[in-house]
Amino acid sequence: MTNFSLISKMMSDDYVGFTFFVGCMAMMAASAFFFLSLNQFDKKWRTSVLVSGLITFIAAVHYFYMKEYWAEVGESPTFFRYVDWILTVPLMCLEFYLILKVAGAKTNLLWKMVVLSVIMLVTGYLGETVYADQAALWGGISGLAYFVIVYEIWLGSAAKLAKNAGGNVLAAHKILCWFVLVGWAIYPLGYMLGTDGWYTSILGKGSVDIAYNIADAINKIGFGLVIYNLAVQSQKD
Repeated sequence: MTNFSLISKMMSDDYVGFTFFVGCMAMMAASAFFFLSLNQFDKKWRTSVLVSGLITFIAAVHYFYMKEYWAEVGESPTFFRYVDWILTVPLMCLEFYLILKVAGAKTNLLWKMVVLSVIMLVTGYLGETVYADQAALWGGISGLAYFVIVYEIWLGSAAKLAKNAGGNVLAAHKILCWFVLVGWAIYPLGYMLGTDGWYTSILGKGSVDIAYNIADAINKIGFGLVIYNLAVQSQKD
């Protein structure tokens, strides 16, 4: 009975809790869509679509627990959020490698992006929790790793591979690059709003759980839909 009353309260007047709930449902629906569509693709693209489904499924499970944590504790579920990211962000990096394999992408590109994403997330978590008094330092390291990823996909070897592939792969790669540049930008902004540093006097402080939740759903589902569309278009060619 208590759980139902918490959900009722959350649904009626808790906007943060509402975005956790909607995010969970949206990503679960996206997972079902991606998994159920697997049989229409050949082996070449099936793995990419499967990874898209895994990304949204992992996020949906974590959003369920984050929703419950928020309803019961009333605090931002930082730990659960970073556990979600440490699993899903490397998988999003994997998507770049999978679509660029047609242009000859090597595993060193995959490992470079995965390592950078892990550095970005681990240092961000340390700055938000363990070493909060040095948040600016850890956030700087996290931000540096993020910008190296941005450079890699926009101007580095990943960009060159996409250009060589051309066609649908190049078009999909460009859209994914915009997701990383614009969609992922909410995360360092949220980090700065939630910690103390030189930036606090400029940005102030505040909760960005609603923005995080909306950005997560758009980024993860959007990533998957780009991959799905690429697979569909490639099947037609």
